[in-house]
Amino acid sequence: MSLFKNDALFGRLEDAARKDPRSPQTPPAQNPPPLPRPPYPEPVKDAARADSKGSKLIVGPDIKLKGAEITDCDTLVVEGRVEAAMDSRVIQIAQQGVFCGTAGIDVAEIHGRFEGELTARKQLVIHATGKVTGKIRYGKLQIEEGGELSGDVGALSAGDTARKDKPLLAAKPLAGGLV
Repeated sequence: MSLFKNDALFGRLEDAARKDPRSPQTPPAQNPPPLPRPPYPEPVKDAARADSKGSKLIVGPDIKLKGAEITDCDTLVVEGRVEAAMDSRVIQIAQQGVFCGTAGIDVAEIHGRFEGELTARKQLVIHATGKVTGKIRYGKLQIEEGGELSGDVGALSAGDTARKDKPLLAAKPLAGGLV
């Protein structure tokens, strides 16, 4: 006679499990239904993230990206170091981040450093820890106390802010004919 065919053996285990609520072998019929999962919280959206949709490139801390031309990127987040040329919608430079090069951007939000040629067609925001140096053109400018801006700085005209296809490097002859 096999132990598996002995109904009395299994019946006794079920009876013992019913009597002792601490028993790990509670019958399946007495198991409560699983609790519903709580809904996942909505992701936090700040102003810069809500404004940026589409493709996003994040250069993390301790990452160095050098000699690149960044294209078809809607948002660039710089937490490391980037030496590149780019045309994009949004650039966000974190406090420890550095961007060196040429950038044509709709909105630039600088917590770290930018060195080079920057055209912020709509808005340039320099936070208290931000430092921007070079040839800088902007639609609107906002600088928090402590933020730094130096170099060849100027506001864009209304026609310049609407043109995304304008070349970033446009040389104008000086009075003496020198470029």
